[in-house]
Amino acid sequence: MPVKSSFLDKVLGRIGRLDPEGLQTVVQRLARERTFLETLFNTIEDGILVTDESGKILYWNQAVARLLALPATAEGQPVTNYLAGLEWENLAQPGRSGAQNVVRHEFELHYPRPRFVRLYAAPLDAQAGGSAGMALILHDATEARQQTFEAIESERIQALTLLAASVAHEIGNPLNALHIHLQLIERELRKLKTRSPRATVSKGASRSRGHAAAAETADLADSIHRLEQYATVAKGEVNRLDYIVTQFLQAIRPAPPQFKPASLNEVVLKTLELLGPELENRGLHTRTRLDREMPVIRMDAGQIQQVLVNLIKNAMQATTRGGEIFLQTGERSDEVFVCVSDTGKGIPQEQINRIFEPFYTTKKKGTGLGLMIVRRIVRAHSGRIELESDPAKGTTFRVWLPQDTPKPRLLEAPSPESAI
Repeated sequence: MPVKSSFLDKVLGRIGRLDPEGLQTVVQRLARERTFLETLFNTIEDGILVTDESGKILYWNQAVARLLALPATAEGQPVTNYLAGLEWENLAQPGRSGAQNVVRHEFELHYPRPRFVRLYAAPLDAQAGGSAGMALILHDATEARQQTFEAIESERIQALTLLAASVAHEIGNPLNALHIHLQLIERELRKLKTRSPRATVSKGASRSRGHAAAAETADLADSIHRLEQYATVAKGEVNRLDYIVTQFLQAIRPAPPQFKPASLNEVVLKTLELLGPELENRGLHTRTRLDREMPVIRMDAGQIQQVLVNLIKNAMQATTRGGEIFLQTGERSDEVFVCVSDTGKGIPQEQINRIFEPFYTTKKKGTGLGLMIVRRIVRAHSGRIELESDPAKGTTFRVWLPQDTPKPRLLEAPSPESAI
């Protein structure tokens, strides 16, 4: 049986015997109770929405108005106009025992902003299998869901980093041995190449034998040349594996930044000087626009250079020969920024939200750790990173870093009209 107010129960029992003054007292008390309940509902963070038996809106509190952007004219309209994911027919069905039970439902809202909502629905008064209306409680679980995802992602990253640590440790020693032995092979090949071939031909030997010795010498020179090429390729692959191991170690054992006064422009120029030969070899053009009035800020210049190296290398791999890489620095308010732009093919929209994930890469020989390291370093500097990508124009990464002391913001002088 539904629970009724004891005051209302008493009033209904003797309402026929009340005089006008008594009715006025009852109405005043009911108005006070309504005001009290409205104040109580409007202080609740969860949304409360009441509908009639057909699903038309009768009442809502301020939390629902904020969550669903309900207009003042929403009263009397179907609730499904504002909760597109709600299946009212299933929600309003009575239970097996003839009375409705509390229904729990989860869905996503896309208007006025993306939110994840938990819905609790219960009948207000069930009689003979019908319903006098429904009370819907809407709980915004977006932050809780995001925290759950972050916790799962943190555990996933921890498991992957432990695996990466063991793999990096096991691979590191054999790589060192391979690198040393490749250097020894190159040294021996240089000795063979510089040693004069001894093709001794005795007096009276046939001319054909001399030709055979010359051919053997030529074959030896060709073999030495091919071995040098093979050794160069193997050495390059060993260096690439060493770079991957280094990336793993930097990702799983991040070093805290050592903050010292430094110039962001100088870091950009040193990075371009370091990568200059590789940029030239790939046939890429570079262009810079560095703010001459850039302030000196406290940062770890080595780590910020590592950020730029990773961003520029990504731009190099995304840009074809003859393309351009553009670097820009500047300041705004209490922040400075550095941009790395390319004229490559851009990043597909469905991949933009995943490129900072560990081990996620779109390159055949990528590790999926470069941008993760970039974001970690930027966060350690209390900065932020922005990304813009257009398949027709290319990609731009913009790194923002805070200044030491924000510039004072001067108030604007009042206009003559406001002074009157």
